[in-house]
Amino acid sequence: MQRYILGLDTGNTVIKAIIFDTAGRELALAARDGRSCMPKPGHVERDLGELWRNAVEVIRQCLDQSGIDPRDIAAIGCAGHGNGLYALDRGGDPLLGIQSLDTRGIGIVSEWAAAGVGDRTYVHCLQRPWAAQTPTLLAWLRRHDPALFAKIGTVFLCKDFIVNRLTGARSTETSDMSGCGLLHMPDRRYERELLAAYGLDDCMELLSDVLEASDIAGHVTRDVAAATGLLAGTPVVAGLFDVVASAIGSGVTSTGAASIIAGTWSINQVITEEPIRDPSIFMLSTFDPVRYLAIESSATSAANLEWIVREFFEHAPPAGASPFEICSELVASVDPAGDMPIYHPFLYGSQQNGKARAGFYGIAGWHTRAHMLRALFEGVVFEHRRHVETLRRAGATVSQAVLSGGGSRSAIWPQIFADVLDVPVTVARSRETGALGAAIAAGTGVGLFADFSAGAAAMTAPDRCYQPNSEIAPAYEQRYRLYGEINQAMGPLWDRMASERTSN
Repeated sequence: MQRYILGLDTGNTVIKAIIFDTAGRELALAARDGRSCMPKPGHVERDLGELWRNAVEVIRQCLDQSGIDPRDIAAIGCAGHGNGLYALDRGGDPLLGIQSLDTRGIGIVSEWAAAGVGDRTYVHCLQRPWAAQTPTLLAWLRRHDPALFAKIGTVFLCKDFIVNRLTGARSTETSDMSGCGLLHMPDRRYERELLAAYGLDDCMELLSDVLEASDIAGHVTRDVAAATGLLAGTPVVAGLFDVVASAIGSGVTSTGAASIIAGTWSINQVITEEPIRDPSIFMLSTFDPVRYLAIESSATSAANLEWIVREFFEHAPPAGASPFEICSELVASVDPAGDMPIYHPFLYGSQQNGKARAGFYGIAGWHTRAHMLRALFEGVVFEHRRHVETLRRAGATVSQAVLSGGGSRSAIWPQIFADVLDVPVTVARSRETGALGAAIAAGTGVGLFADFSAGAAAMTAPDRCYQPNSEIAPAYEQRYRLYGEINQAMGPLWDRMASERTSN
């Protein structure tokens, strides 16, 4: 009997359901775009009712498209964006969904930095607070919305909410909870002293049970089966932080291997046997039951292209043409060695400064929209490079990388990554690496694979490889240096702009 696996991938907006066979072939895919709500500047939230309705819809659509018997689905795995804050009320009903693009916590982070809170949290979780980090947001709610805070019964992450709706389980797992700075590392457990460092020492009861990613969290309930077409009792594993899922789904499973994700976030990560202890590293997550991921990331990647397409290109292409493909064609038409503007991809702030903003610099009258788009593509990769250099300084070796995420689908962007990073870049066969990684975790949880490496060997394959072009390297080096110098020079101005916005 052929066995299949359902992988779910829940991002900041889109939720996808994909059915894979055990060789990694996609039988069916359904996706649904949700809406983000921005009730105040810096606040980015979603309606959890809508998220669950979209999940039900894509699961049912996927099953209908595949034509398979639901009894042949061996297991379900879910990946979801990390950090932010998802909460149930004390009765177990959906309460709040704050996304990882939220910046309301900037003030608390600045206050904590001055008070040395990051030094206290780092010794426990190997991470310092930042604006959209889950404990930062929980502390913000406690201070600024105590009535809402008092209603919270369960705190977990995006994919944990979907697992909860599928099974009724109140659980999370180590990759997400380590990634949001709520686990003592390397012990992978909650610790009251860590919560106390955030000022949340009495919040232990709000946290969910912590499992490993491939542990079975629960089984599909009868009500969910009736709504989706799934078989009641189908196992659902705890799931994965989506950046870990994307690494696995792109075939990155060996120690020392590097995964780069050009999605809403710029994700740059390396698998290690032991956690890297270097305060310059932005985030640490678990990878599997014994290994770790050193992660450098920020909301500075392909979200920039999504923004410019939405605002300036969405209605411009001829009928049937993809605006993203047209952007790639325009970028490819520009000589990379020529005169180029510089772009900072800081629509949602930078890792170093939450008050930073995006901008083009050095625009001249002869520059075209193709030059502007190429500057945007390069600026995104320059910030990826800054992250990769941080990993290297901390001791990680990045001699090649696998690229995934929306940016990997571009005909030109992967080559820019290879040229700017000066390493060979491979693009995985599957475009849906997050859902595929979640499916591999699910297959591991029910014994189809011995571990993530075995699952990835069975279900993933490379598609394209790009070699760096040494001839263009001097031009990129020069622009990268300017990119960094402008970043430094703009810091005081961004701070001043933010204070003036606050005072108005």
